[in-house]
Amino acid sequence: MQENNNQTLWQVIKSYFNIFPDKDNEKDVVTQITDGINFQGANLWILIFAIFIASLGLNVNSTAVIIGAMLISPLMGPIIGMGLAIGIADLTLFKQSLKNYLVSTFISVITAMIYFTISPIREAQSEILARTSPTLYDVLIALFGGAAGFLALTTRGKNNVVPGVAIATALMPPLCTAGYGLAVQNTSYFFGAFYLYFINTVFIAFTTCLGARFLRIHRKQSVNREQMRRVNYYIVSIIIITLIPASYMTWNIIKQSVFENNIEQFIAKELDYNGTNILSHDYDLQNKTLHVVAIGKPISTDSIEKAEKTMTAYNLNGYKLKVIQGTNSDSLLLLQHKKKGQLMTGEKNTAEWQELAYNNDVLKKELTSYTHYPVLANDMKDELKVICPTAKSIILSKASESFTDTTLIDNHIVAVVKTSKPLANNNKKQLYDWLKVKVKSDSLELIVIP
Repeated sequence: MQENNNQTLWQVIKSYFNIFPDKDNEKDVVTQITDGINFQGANLWILIFAIFIASLGLNVNSTAVIIGAMLISPLMGPIIGMGLAIGIADLTLFKQSLKNYLVSTFISVITAMIYFTISPIREAQSEILARTSPTLYDVLIALFGGAAGFLALTTRGKNNVVPGVAIATALMPPLCTAGYGLAVQNTSYFFGAFYLYFINTVFIAFTTCLGARFLRIHRKQSVNREQMRRVNYYIVSIIIITLIPASYMTWNIIKQSVFENNIEQFIAKELDYNGTNILSHDYDLQNKTLHVVAIGKPISTDSIEKAEKTMTAYNLNGYKLKVIQGTNSDSLLLLQHKKKGQLMTGEKNTAEWQELAYNNDVLKKELTSYTHYPVLANDMKDELKVICPTAKSIILSKASESFTDTTLIDNHIVAVVKTSKPLANNNKKQLYDWLKVKVKSDSLELIVIP
């Protein structure tokens, strides 16, 4: 009796997940997918218009425009066609799908390249940068998106799923980003974006193939076991080759995230002093140095040495701590007012009067030297864009550098430049040389924060 109850319960559970009652007519499904692979006439023009819309969205950093382009894009047709062709052993359908896939991919990249070549906006926006470093998470999106898309096409009343799949798998933006990479002659953007597109292609086709076999869609021709084994071998090989770079990038991203989190914890716990504000921080992997920019109350050399000794506890072994500290101009101003008050109210002899007058002049000059650099930074913004197109902002400050192994260096200028992407070494040197000329200082520290 208990066995019958268990069997009944299992049957009830199976009924909730059983998709075969919703399965559409196989002939209609194959016909619908076959019709969607062709890129001639209207389909081709729709693809070109969608590419232009997506390129505009990437160019102006508009997510809504990019989503609109993905909704009208017919790019998924040939990819699902290839997956179905492998699943039902239809060589003719596979050849047609592959041909249309290559044609649509080529036209998409060339169209995007033409747009970005003539576009006056050349800077890589965040929507473009997001498509240049694919990871295993993109693999999972393609897997689940492809599965949902194929189920929508093979079952009745689920066609409203297809637009969502087009948005989730995001085939259009990577192709446009690849075209942008060609237009600006940036190979890393091109290969990174095209790799993301290839990931989506492989795993959407793979889930379509699995879905066709799972739903037992009848094969077009008989295939012997040896041929089937060879096809499965090719599929597994392509999947493994596709996964290797994504796995490597994912591992690097996780490592970098953990490393940066360790830095954040180190700064928050070991460099937290009343009256001191940590403005920014950066790290140099090559020289294993952590740069910290602090303003307000200076951190003593002893405190810096003590903090550096604790870096191993945060898995920052071998790193040196370099604190760049600026004098607080508000404190200078307050001290200047205090001196003026003493001159106005105090009963001083002649020597004291002369000393106070001298100190007042020194403070004026000191204050002027500190306020000079923020004004200069503001005046340099337009010229900075020419020297470094990826620059977002610049901060100039007169500061003192605090090392754990040296004394303080006076008259030191710190330049903090925020950029939209990391700078190459030659570009960083060009920016450094230009800044040295502009600030007229032999002692300059450049910190680039992507």
